[in-house]
Order: sequence, then C-alpha cells, then structure tokens
Amino acid sequence: MPTDAQIEEMMARVRKLEIKARRLVRESFSGEYLSSFRGQGLDFDDFREYQHGDEVRFIDWNVTARMNQVFVRKFHEERELAVILAVDVSGSADYGSVSLSKREVAAETAAVLGFSALNNGDKVGLVIFADEPLLFIPAQKGSRHLLRMIREILVAKPPNPGTSVAAVCDFLVHTLRRKSLVFLISDFYAASLERPLGQLARKHETVALRVMDPLEAQLPKAGKVVMIDPETGFETQVNTDNPNLRMGYAKLMRRQQEGVAAVFKKHGIDAADLTTNGDTLAALHRLLRRRSRKRSR
Repeated sequence: MPTDAQIEEMMARVRKLEIKARRLVRESFSGEYLSSFRGQGLDFDDFREYQHGDEVRFIDWNVTARMNQVFVRKFHEERELAVILAVDVSGSADYGSVSLSKREVAAETAAVLGFSALNNGDKVGLVIFADEPLLFIPAQKGSRHLLRMIREILVAKPPNPGTSVAAVCDFLVHTLRRKSLVFLISDFYAASLERPLGQLARKHETVALRVMDPLEAQLPKAGKVVMIDPETGFETQVNTDNPNLRMGYAKLMRRQQEGVAAVFKKHGIDAADLTTNGDTLAALHRLLRRRSRKRSR
C-alpha cells in the first residue's frame, strides 16, 4: 500500500497531467480526434424510396408491401463512441532511462486521449493489465471519472509483474458488448500476440500505441553492467564494450519490433510508436492524420 505522502505525490502528478492534457487538447488535438474517430453504430432515421445502388439489406419489406413501391430504411451515424484505454502496467512499464518511465508516458497519453474523447462527447473507460487484467472501469463521461482512471494507471501495483497482451485482449473481447474504440497502450514485449490481437481487431476498432525507451533498442557502450529483467527478476552481467554483443542485441530488438509491427499491419491495426524521450503529442498527431486520410478516401 502506498503511503499518504506517495499518494499525495501521485495526485500532484495527476493534476499536472490534467492541466497539460487539457491545454494540448484545447490548442491542437480535438479537431484531429474528431475527424479521425466516428461513431460505431447506425441509428434509424426515416424511410425513402429505393434508388439504384442502395443496399438490398436496407429494404423494408413491410413498408414496401403497404406502399406497393420499394422503400429502404435511412440511417444516421451514431456519433457517440465508447473509448476504452487498455494500459500495460507490468514490470517493464516502470522502466525509463531518460526523464519519464513508460508508465508515465502511457498515463500522459491516456490523459490526452481521454480529454479529447470527453470534449467530443464520448464515454471513456479503462482496463489496466499486467499478466492478467487487474482493474476494469466501464466507460462513462466526466472529468472526475477520467482523473480517477489516470490515478489508477500511476498507482497500480500488479502482484505479478509479467505481461500478457493475450489475456487483456480476451477480456475485452468477452466483456465489451458494444463495438468500441480500444487504445491498447503497451511495449508489447509479450508472447502470443497474433491470435488475440486479431480477435480483438475483428470485434473492436483497435489502435496500438507502443511505448519504448531508447536504451531498449540499442545498448550504450558502458563497460560491464548487470541487467535485470523487471518481469522475471533474471539477472545477467554483460560487457557492453563488446561491439558484437551490442550489434547482436540491436538486431534482436529490431526483429522483435518489426515482428510486432507486422502483426499490426496484418490485422489492420493502426499504430504509433511513443518513446520516453520523444514528443508524444507529435506521434499522436501523425497517427490521427493517417487515419483522417484513410477516412477521406
């Protein structure tokens, strides 16, 4: 259990995140969010006479029989979205070699997306996970609701620090009854990604936000260091002055990242890479611009 002082420190960070996220949304983010994400359903609007090119499945046979003329049902797009933020708080999420940890980047990203959704009239929910889903907060409206979710991201302490993207995907597939927009925020250092991500993407609109740290991609030349896996506790000493070791490590990590990106592409999952030393907002901007261009085609 965190102490009172630690909780107060966490809440101070939440308040800072709120101020920053509101400013970013107000100044430059809401318009792009609005043009990139639309409602997931169709609401009945009215009837009209059939026109060439209309879909046969929208013909209303009862009205057609009464009027002796073919009529179709008109629909309007349901504007309100249910947005779910699925955030990885496993052991590797607390790593950061610069100023922020991956968990803090995830919390900041969740705040920006959450306030954008609220400004657009959408509901926002949260699931935090490590080796299993730890907490689910159903989608609601309201800034107090969102601030509670950001706090939960920052204070969560999983009993097992491992990562299972498969477990959270399975949870979302079976828990969310209405088609939703899911932002999956993780470093994706996990096994068995393809099948669960494919199942999630088939049922819900899925966006993957991969959070990385620069030292995870390439080892620095720093002599002999002890490396500890934060999720398994495994320790090993390596000589980072060895150029072959650094080259092999960089190649291994590049293959892992390319493999994950290939899974995203295969299942039509839009994705962006966020780094602990980069501009999170710029990366989100690029993602939303890509989505807007796809929608306008």
